[in-house]
Amino acid sequence: MTNALIVIDVQESFRARPLWRTLDNPALIGNIQRLVEAARANGELVVWVLHAEPGSGGLFDPANGQVRIVDELKPADDEAIIVKTSHNSFSTTNLGQRLTAAGVRSVTVTGLRTEQCVETTARVASDFGYDVTFVTDATGTFPIPHWEAPEDQSVEELLADPRTLSAADVTARTEYALAVRFATVRTTDDYLGV
Repeated sequence: MTNALIVIDVQESFRARPLWRTLDNPALIGNIQRLVEAARANGELVVWVLHAEPGSGGLFDPANGQVRIVDELKPADDEAIIVKTSHNSFSTTNLGQRLTAAGVRSVTVTGLRTEQCVETTARVASDFGYDVTFVTDATGTFPIPHWEAPEDQSVEELLADPRTLSAADVTARTEYALAVRFATVRTTDDYLGV
């Protein structure tokens, strides 16, 4: 086995947030499902990653029941589900050891959020020597508020603020930052040869 598909933070915690309705990529879950099916058919390792903030009392606190893979996606019994507490999928988990044990030399990253956990995982994987593919339309993100915007602003206020960085801009900047330097950026169709 030389490749692993890593599905990052596609969890109910995000769907429970009001910001979910601004998700930039409605095809996210369907594209990930296509990639999962292809990886399984090719005998590749599929690893599911969840983000948790234990003791926070928020939507990412496992005690609140939202730290679980979205209902539409079903890990196979032999596929690892690992829980991280950092932005990248390596630092607080045994992901690196799992990949090494399986003989993995390349990784395909997908998930939420494009510019946070998925990009960070791609960068760290590249630093660790993996050949990284970033499937951009199998990631998703949301508009980012200006750093001086109030933390309690509503979604409507976020969208109305001219300082808000649009999700499209976030994705484009992530692609620019990763391409050539850290990863090969591809679409789901291109990756699957459709």
